[in-house]
Amino acid sequence: MEETINVLRPKRKHSLNTEAEQPEPHKRRRRTVESETEPLTRQPDPSSSNRFRLLSCPSPKKETQSSREWVCNSSTSSAYGEKFVVVSYNILGVENASNHSDMYNNVPPRYMKWKRRRRLIRKEVKSYNASIVCFQEVDRFDDLAHKFRKDGLEGVYKARTGEVSDGCAIFWKQDMFSLLHQESIEFQSFGLRHNVAQFCVLKLQDQLESDVPPDTSMRPCTRSRSLVIGNIHVLFNPSRGDIKLGQVRLFLEKAYKLSLEWGSIPVIIAGDLNSTPQSPIYQFLASSQLDIQRHDRRRVSGQIEFESQYRTFTYNRYGKPFFYRWSAEEVRLATGCEEVTHLQHHLKLGSAYLGVPGSRRTRDRCGEPLATSYHSKFLGTVDYIWHTEELVPVRVLETLPIDTLKGMGGLPSKRCGSDHLALVCELAFRR
Repeated sequence: MEETINVLRPKRKHSLNTEAEQPEPHKRRRRTVESETEPLTRQPDPSSSNRFRLLSCPSPKKETQSSREWVCNSSTSSAYGEKFVVVSYNILGVENASNHSDMYNNVPPRYMKWKRRRRLIRKEVKSYNASIVCFQEVDRFDDLAHKFRKDGLEGVYKARTGEVSDGCAIFWKQDMFSLLHQESIEFQSFGLRHNVAQFCVLKLQDQLESDVPPDTSMRPCTRSRSLVIGNIHVLFNPSRGDIKLGQVRLFLEKAYKLSLEWGSIPVIIAGDLNSTPQSPIYQFLASSQLDIQRHDRRRVSGQIEFESQYRTFTYNRYGKPFFYRWSAEEVRLATGCEEVTHLQHHLKLGSAYLGVPGSRRTRDRCGEPLATSYHSKFLGTVDYIWHTEELVPVRVLETLPIDTLKGMGGLPSKRCGSDHLALVCELAFRR
């Protein structure tokens, strides 16, 4: 029988009650510039960072060396078509911050004030010259929309179902994109909790379209210059890998369907997946398939660390993999059918940060950021930007080294308006 799960007031921010090993200290080295960027071996390694751990935060210190640097792709610029900047940002909902104040004991109260955080978030997004922004944990949308509209950004919002007030929002630069279509998923309709996802089909403005005769059926560059943007905030609960997989599965299915409906256009996936780079959920996104029987439901997101004697695969005396038992209901939630245990999606996705090699001070052995979120009970990566092969990452904004983050004592901070770091990448259409 399934274990009892408290679903009335789930703790949605990243936290665990178990102690885990601390990351190895980083070696002191010179500030990294593009010519010094070290290529990384992109093999998942569970022993590397990006793990959920209970942290003992030092007292906040004066922020130093907290600037983030752009790292560029080595490909020649001739391979790029039109470029645009995408931001994915969990901005820490006001209600979540209030309900889980124990996670911010090391953060000065003034840094938690919404007006201050909103000002920092707006200033930060503006500094990136963002073309498309995907926000998670938005519970003050009208407030945000009013401010961003002054910066030339228009947006749409999808609130969570249930009692929790936050949701997801997508903004785009009005003079660069036009909205062709929008829709959303309420996962509660599928028995998958109150999380939501949203989609926008955006078309890059084409100045040449005015030269096309009005009586012709020609639609220049429509196929290659339109995009599906998907934004999601996956369930936090670490032990409910079945529900997490179900949400991600439906999300990817809808993104693929929209891509086909609009002429097989490129897809961008952004959001807080509440899953680490070493997790089976990450593997599912990257490889397009996953056999759920080979994974413990409680470890699907990589959030729960077991004692050393537990392994992802258990072998019997004949050396064959042990297949974990999933109840019929868990299988149905994860795959959509009680008889199906093998998941597959049809999008060929690449991670934007994985596509641009970075520094070992900020990347794990997979090539993903070491940390995209930090507070007193969590340090690790759960945020991502994915894209289909019609797009190429031109450059990404590096995150911060672990020692720099720890020197802050926690997020939000003097210069950061959330407990997450914004992920920022410049993408281009392939020529």
